[in-house]
Amino acid sequence: MLVPFAMAAAEGARTAVAGLRLPQLQRLVGQLAAQPVESTGPDTLSTPHERMLARAYGLPETDGLVPFAALQAAQAGEPARGEGWAWITPGHWRVGRDNIVLAHPQELQLDADDSRTLLEAMQPYFAEDGITLTFDAPLRWLARGEVFRTLPTASLDRVIGRRIDGWMPAGDAGRPVRRLQQEMQMLLYTLPLNDERQRGGLLPVNSFWVSGTGALPAGYDVAQARGLQVSPYLRDLALQGDWAGWATAWHQLDAREGTRLAGELERGREVRITLCGETGARSWTSAGAGGWRRWAARLRTPSVDSLLEGL
Repeated sequence: MLVPFAMAAAEGARTAVAGLRLPQLQRLVGQLAAQPVESTGPDTLSTPHERMLARAYGLPETDGLVPFAALQAAQAGEPARGEGWAWITPGHWRVGRDNIVLAHPQELQLDADDSRTLLEAMQPYFAEDGITLTFDAPLRWLARGEVFRTLPTASLDRVIGRRIDGWMPAGDAGRPVRRLQQEMQMLLYTLPLNDERQRGGLLPVNSFWVSGTGALPAGYDVAQARGLQVSPYLRDLALQGDWAGWATAWHQLDAREGTRLAGELERGREVRITLCGETGARSWTSAGAGGWRRWAARLRTPSVDSLLEGL
């Protein structure tokens, strides 16, 4: 089980941790062999959980070039190997006096019809740069184009709710994307759909974000990581800064998934838990953990603080 946003740098998260009680997880990891914390720092384009996902799928771990979009395309039957792919997320940029902040995409309340209308309006501009857009979901489109093959981009999870200026695609390689973002701001400002959305009390879509860029290595075997479960419980609450809700979700995750994994371990199955924060990741595994560890775990269980330390 991989848990993104098990910890966050915000003061609200640190306050919430003080009240966390995770008895199932604490008992469980006490029976497993702990791996060292893998630190990435807060300024990497790829988050710790994305690096761990890349490793599970046998993908390159190059910062900002973990080809998740290419993997998705290949899993859907597209001839994706060697080609550049990306995820395009329709977005709302909140323009302040001296900064621009990316709103959480869920704030758009974007349905499939509106999303397809936006894609249709934007596609001709992308096509001029050799980029093909394909609808995948209201808040995610797939894009194929040579520009994405070697272009590092910042994870959406790095940028939501933050100033975008430090996360924009950099250098000459990123110039086509930056130009497209500017062109789309002008196009979308005059799009009738956005006028309708605003009259209905919805945020206008005024730009987009690019992430998941890269290409699959030659000979890559497209396969699901066997047995991998990525927990969805904590991510959105953390990105929205809802730390009370985040703590409640942690307790629910502990009761549900902690109990399930403890049962798997009792049945003799291999168990691996990876907790990821904004700056690091740490794993615990039953591989190499002898029976003595279960006996010792009855005497002492790790604290919540020790589980989340370094993340």
